[in-house]
Amino acid sequence: MAEPFYITTAISYPNGKPHIGHAYEAIAADVIARFQRAQGRDVRFQTGTDEHGLKMAQGARNKGIEPRAFADEMSPLFQEMCDTLNVSYDRFIRTSEADHYRASQAIWKAMAERGDLYLDRYEGWYSVRDEAYYEAEELTDAEDGSKLSPQGTPVEWTVEESWFFRLSKYQQPLLDLYAANPDFIQPESRRNEVVRFVEGGLKDLSISRTSFDWGVPVPGSDNHVMYVWLDALTNYITGLGYPDETELWKRYWPANVHLIGKDVVRFHAVYWPAFLMSADIALPKTVYGHGFLLARGGEKMSKSVGNVVDPIELAERFGVDALRYFLLREVTFGQDGSYSAEAIVNRVNSELANSFGNLAQRTLSMIFKNLDGVIPAAGHADEDRALLDVVEQACNKLTDEFHGFAFSAGLEAWMNAVFACNAYVDTAAPWALRKTDPARMTDVLGTLVVAIRQLAVAVAPIVPASADKLLTLIDSGQGGQPIAQPQPIFPRLELPEEEAA
Repeated sequence: MAEPFYITTAISYPNGKPHIGHAYEAIAADVIARFQRAQGRDVRFQTGTDEHGLKMAQGARNKGIEPRAFADEMSPLFQEMCDTLNVSYDRFIRTSEADHYRASQAIWKAMAERGDLYLDRYEGWYSVRDEAYYEAEELTDAEDGSKLSPQGTPVEWTVEESWFFRLSKYQQPLLDLYAANPDFIQPESRRNEVVRFVEGGLKDLSISRTSFDWGVPVPGSDNHVMYVWLDALTNYITGLGYPDETELWKRYWPANVHLIGKDVVRFHAVYWPAFLMSADIALPKTVYGHGFLLARGGEKMSKSVGNVVDPIELAERFGVDALRYFLLREVTFGQDGSYSAEAIVNRVNSELANSFGNLAQRTLSMIFKNLDGVIPAAGHADEDRALLDVVEQACNKLTDEFHGFAFSAGLEAWMNAVFACNAYVDTAAPWALRKTDPARMTDVLGTLVVAIRQLAVAVAPIVPASADKLLTLIDSGQGGQPIAQPQPIFPRLELPEEEAA
């Protein structure tokens, strides 16, 4: 039976429309899921929305509707984004669903039975925007004299009765975890940040609120709702049937990777493993904190700042596969990167349209025109075998790099093979061979089809729809059947006038 592989994204907070940062994470997770399926793994892929907490309650109040109605209005926008971007999730989870309430209350009870929860009074700094608590030494002063979190978000002094989790008890177990499992937090820069944070000392964590009621009720404390992050993190096990011993649970837990933004690494690499240790649940294998996709001026995209980019609009403008390719080719995964319309157009035209797309189009068009659409076998000359060796090595390199989430490096190797194919075409000049040596022309075109097919299979996790079209056309020529007239797979993009200006 195929080896299981479970990947999750951080679930999105639907207090505003999805932006390109949400799309970036969903696409990256989808590429990993598709890549692992192509390696023969049995993949489970989950994404969704995190619908509780003070931000959602305030957003609903601002619109004059109930929080659940607000969540019902906003959450489908995130599912639509995933569907538009060809994200192949197995479950789109919503934390307002009944099975999630049940799972969240079950992990709460397991932590309580361990003796890790106690009732006390919380006094401290809280950021509504981050839904996070901060120590005074983590704060900075704003120009108006107010306090800001490490993320630059406003904080307010909060006082209320709260249930606490004995996070301090897990300081050494967490440090032992990081030491024994160096790959638990990736990339290394994120790991180093977390280790330093935990070494600095952990205080017990407030995990309930009484100042609003939009959340999962705390078992036995009806006036308390769970801290949104405890409920949100539990989604990863809700989706596999926790607390029941379902087939999904037995097959897919622990998760292979939680793919998240670098700003929520603390929640996933400190709080989440501590909760799981307390509840006696196996820990995920890897938490990977990717970088931010920044606006053109280098600013982090933010709903509150108003510089967010609509990913559906971008997909309509440039094409879904073009956008997917750009995001994972342009930015070294794990680091911050930036987006602009000009960068998308230049990258896609140079590499997909002019290089790979043109290679496939002219090769298959020559076969359609000169060989009655019948795809020939590859040649056996030294240069033919040399090209296919280059392509195979590049595709193996891509595979190795994708295993480590180094998408840009993998695509760099892939592009080098595409360039080698184009150099082979220029040298062989099959259009000239048509008159001087038709048999050699046939060998050259046959060799190119083998190379193009292998390149299409390799890049399919990135550009699934386009690769599928190309592979369907090539595979329709099996057994001597003629292929249909080829159509360009990657049309050239034009820079919108306002962007060009």
